[in-house]
Amino acid sequence: MDIQLVPIEQFQTFLLCFSRVMAILAAVPVINSRQAPPQVRIGLGFATALLLFPLMASHTPKIDFSLMEFALVMANEILIGLLLGLVAQLIFTAVSFGGTIIGYQMGFAAANIFDPQTTQQLSIMSQFSNIISILIFLALNLHHIFFKVIVDSYILLPPGTLDFSSGAIPLLMDLAGHMFLLSIKLSAPILALLLISNLVLGILARIFPQLNVFMLSFPMNIGIALLVIGLTLHILPLMLSREFDTMGENFFRLFQML
Repeated sequence: MDIQLVPIEQFQTFLLCFSRVMAILAAVPVINSRQAPPQVRIGLGFATALLLFPLMASHTPKIDFSLMEFALVMANEILIGLLLGLVAQLIFTAVSFGGTIIGYQMGFAAANIFDPQTTQQLSIMSQFSNIISILIFLALNLHHIFFKVIVDSYILLPPGTLDFSSGAIPLLMDLAGHMFLLSIKLSAPILALLLISNLVLGILARIFPQLNVFMLSFPMNIGIALLVIGLTLHILPLMLSREFDTMGENFFRLFQML
């Protein structure tokens, strides 16, 4: 029985495809969680690369790779996926940072819980914001964007053409600055009311020196913050959906800059 061997050039092209697919899928929420078994993530990446490989092979340049050149090109493929993952994670980082600010102002500075996704200690409000943002992300089927990006990335950025001299670094810096702006927008209503609450408590402390403002501030700030979160919770999906809609545009802007 004759065994049909895969040509080494085709196998190298598949490895390049597999490395980019794995790096991009590592940015998808839930899939990149530490709770997801590595076997599942690798199996999903292999199956996705196997299905998309016929489409991507036509956009991959025919190059006779040496061992060193092949290692460099594969490193470039992984770096492209990591850059896309950075763009996607900036939104979730902004939500988490905004939740952390709210938690500290509420008095939950020491109330941290273990996050199984990042294996770190996060504040309660940060974890709450992360869960809400992931649910919105999945409810809008935005994880499908990553599969479209995988295919379009080979059209806009074939393997071996990575270049940082066209403005990719300033674009990433602008997106990072927008992350802090988004976190402030998410936490601004609660921070404003908590500031007013602290101002009122400060005035009461001057008028009634016997009043224990320190003990009164904890339940008052927590109650006000939870009330405002409940009243403004419908705004969070609108803001995040707008940010998620621009995520695909940021991907293609990054491809054009690389």
